[in-house]
Amino acid sequence: MSAMKYYEQLVDIGCFTVDDVANLTGNRETAYSTIKAYNKKGLIESVKRDLWVAISLETKQPVPNRYAIGSHAAPGAYIAYHSALEYHGIANLVYYEVYAASERRFRTFEHDGLTYTHVQSPIDVGVVNKSGGVRVTDLERTVLDGINDFSKVGGLEELLRSIALIPLLNSNKLLKYLAAYDKVFLYQKAGYILENFRDSLKLEDDFFKICKTGVTGSKRYLYPRLQNQSSIYNAGWALCVPKDLSTITRKGATYIE
Repeated sequence: MSAMKYYEQLVDIGCFTVDDVANLTGNRETAYSTIKAYNKKGLIESVKRDLWVAISLETKQPVPNRYAIGSHAAPGAYIAYHSALEYHGIANLVYYEVYAASERRFRTFEHDGLTYTHVQSPIDVGVVNKSGGVRVTDLERTVLDGINDFSKVGGLEELLRSIALIPLLNSNKLLKYLAAYDKVFLYQKAGYILENFRDSLKLEDDFFKICKTGVTGSKRYLYPRLQNQSSIYNAGWALCVPKDLSTITRKGATYIE
């Protein structure tokens, strides 16, 4: 067997398991020997148990990026929350942690200076396949996930700064994902926050009308710690909110998850 017989194919795959190599070699015995030989030569590298990456001959770095590796952390895994903001190019903070959602939980692992962390998959729609073996939540799902859980997107300030960089959101997709979540509170929070970006995101009036359906007069806080901070009551959304949402995106402002 040529020392490089399967290397180019593994480069094309990027992330792979023993089963993937066995599909190339024809049997698992040859797969194991190939992995051992290639690992010894520095052509591949172990990420975690039964997950390997091809190493570039030019850069000596893994061929797949962090998002591709996270997408292979478990069967059906995909990039979510702040890592999805990063993938879409709208994050402001730099994270050395990669969030990957999947039905099957995986243990946190580290590779190449990054920590890969499992997060629960709240709904099962809004995930798209991208080049390089990346699976990631689309923009609409990413925004709603962040509104649902500020703590996983770096806080409200980070989320607002990210939303401000988005040129357009699809109202129908947002409503589809909100229906999947089926949480009145999320309709409230999403409607209130996105109303501040109504024009820039080109959101339709019907979107906000539907978000208000089911909203009662019962007072709720946009985030728990706001109970101990200065806030105002927004009757339209039945929410206690910061006095001026725009102020929390300014340098030095205090924000809460």
